[in-house]
Amino acid sequence: MAKSMQKIKEAIVELDLDTIQDLVQAGLEDGLDPWEIVKGGMGDGMVEVGKRFDEGEYYLADLILAGEVMKEGMVLLEDKIESGAMGKKGTIVVATVKGDIHDIGKNIVGMLLSAADFKVIDVGVDVDEKIIVDAVKENNADALGLSVLLTTMIGGIKDTVDALKEAGLRDKVKIAIGGACTSEKLAKEMEVDAYGEDAVQSVKIFEKLIAN
Repeated sequence: MAKSMQKIKEAIVELDLDTIQDLVQAGLEDGLDPWEIVKGGMGDGMVEVGKRFDEGEYYLADLILAGEVMKEGMVLLEDKIESGAMGKKGTIVVATVKGDIHDIGKNIVGMLLSAADFKVIDVGVDVDEKIIVDAVKENNADALGLSVLLTTMIGGIKDTVDALKEAGLRDKVKIAIGGACTSEKLAKEMEVDAYGEDAVQSVKIFEKLIAN
């Protein structure tokens, strides 16, 4: 079984989109628990991909492809994972703010967080603040991740924060922002809890936010 798990991890690290489903199926046939495949196989693989990205060995395109490999493997696992197995560390809503249609960073963050035992509610791109507030409320979310690449759309962060305040939810949810136009300075200006320089940092950021 350990050999099957190692092969699944290697497929993620080596960005092997062609064989991941065969390897996941072989792991299931060997008796591997579906959630352990997600966490110990694909999740550990994504951690290694993240390390290689930090070290400059992998680039953004590699991160994106690793996410696609994991998504392909998840096709065989989603209906086999027991309810409640995913999301042990908390629930996080992720969205790209109103007016911005970029989704690459958000998607990578979602994959990394899912692999790290968070339940991720992805409400998409160009999302109105009212929809984000509804998602936070309906899922009793612990945290919210907002992505914005366009400087002209940073107002969407403030609109979302204000909407959460109006709904009485701001004190109940931690907020982190990320994207090309974001910064520590902007995080303070927008009254959010954290800023992520890149998607790989997201797991540590949200683990710290929710722990506090």
